[in-house]
Amino acid sequence: MKNPNSLSQSHGILFLNTLAFTVCFACWTLNGVLVTFLVDNGIFHWSVVQVGWLLGIPILTGSIMRLPIGILTDKFGGKYVFSTLLLLCSIPLFLLPLANSFFLFAVLSFLFGMVGTSFAVGIGYTSIWYPKEWQGRALGIFGMGNAGAAITTFMAPSLLNHFSIADPQNGWKILPIIYGCALIVIGVAFLIFAKNKKIENQSKTVSQMLGSLKSVRVWRFGAYYFLVFGCFVAYSQWLLPNFMNVYQTSLVMGGLFATMFSLPSGVIRAFGGYLSDKFGARKVMYWVLSSSVVLSALLMVPKMDVTTTGPGVLATKKGTITTVSNTNVKIDDKDFPIVQMNESPQESSIFPIRTSWQKVVVTQNQEVKKKELVAKGITHIHFDANMWVYLVLVILIGISWGIGKAAVYKHIPEYFPTEVGVVGGMVGMIGGLGGFFGPIIFSYLLTATGIWSSSWIFILLFSAICLIWMHITVTKIMNEKEPSLSREMDRKK
Repeated sequence: MKNPNSLSQSHGILFLNTLAFTVCFACWTLNGVLVTFLVDNGIFHWSVVQVGWLLGIPILTGSIMRLPIGILTDKFGGKYVFSTLLLLCSIPLFLLPLANSFFLFAVLSFLFGMVGTSFAVGIGYTSIWYPKEWQGRALGIFGMGNAGAAITTFMAPSLLNHFSIADPQNGWKILPIIYGCALIVIGVAFLIFAKNKKIENQSKTVSQMLGSLKSVRVWRFGAYYFLVFGCFVAYSQWLLPNFMNVYQTSLVMGGLFATMFSLPSGVIRAFGGYLSDKFGARKVMYWVLSSSVVLSALLMVPKMDVTTTGPGVLATKKGTITTVSNTNVKIDDKDFPIVQMNESPQESSIFPIRTSWQKVVVTQNQEVKKKELVAKGITHIHFDANMWVYLVLVILIGISWGIGKAAVYKHIPEYFPTEVGVVGGMVGMIGGLGGFFGPIIFSYLLTATGIWSSSWIFILLFSAICLIWMHITVTKIMNEKEPSLSREMDRKK
């Protein structure tokens, strides 16, 4: 157990780490708001696919570079790696106002996306300051820096609107400069106040450190993190254009709704660390993955109006059509009522509304056979995809993923105590790739289907794959370690 003075110093480092990570995460997700604003206001004319790439490119850099940055953290300590990262990443942000094409914007986005590697630095630098019984909570608190995405989605739209009042064409250029200044301030503070610390007696070569990546467990943790972190990052950016297109919200209101997704998900991560310490990360992950399956299944149903064939009217006998009107058809002396279309306007409803009516397809004096169609049925299904219900479901899945982020990283110091930076960097890299590929996959799905909710189908399938993979692994471990217990459980089923 650490003495109070040592623990106080650890808490101080944790505060600096979390603050720096929060600012980095805000910068990392900047394009989600900025690119949407630039396209929406006609400053740049980028296609949906180009927007998807610009949302994903910073996430790509912050993902693929996490592994080497994690190795550097294990070798040299977090203070110098973190402060250098903060200061260098401010440069492309200062240059971003000079970008006048898709290519230049993409290159500078690739460079400032390096702030995303701050997670690999912070995980290694935080875990080394805390004993095992504190690590779930400490890493959960550090992970609250994910809430930096909420800072961007909440504040950036209002700032962009404010800066554009005087200069609609160039006012946006002030925002990346503000973000660059924030990185410099935090970087200098880190150099002054942080104390360096690294793994003692770290004599492993890089190839030896990378040896742990051969473990299937690392890739399984990475798959979980691809979902709970990568898709969180993707939706932190994707929800803004989603709300603006589907529900016609303003940029500011769409940003507020995106904040309501990202802020609870970031803040709840500390609670996820507590739950993982108390109940075990595996139980927590079962709950997280199961809830992700259920919630994404509800979210994937699109706002829609569907017209299809409904129950019609068939002749019950052979005969001649003697009367045809909008309300009935008569065959000889037998009357067949016709259901009329309801002309009243559709009311907003949480659940789908079904309306059915019939349309006559026969004429006066026509001869009909038994079972011949007299009036075809038409059914109309209207689903409003109520915006408030959608928002609640989005917030709930964000909270679930926030808890899952802490649960995934609870495993790493336990299974890989001397390679936290490397393994954490690898898992973070795989997870970060979800943030990169997410907007790109979503944009291609949107282009192919024309349906905004098609992205949730991808989430449903991936959540189910992760849940099945975890269950198969747990079952296999039980069968190997406790075969007699497993047989007894099978007999009781």
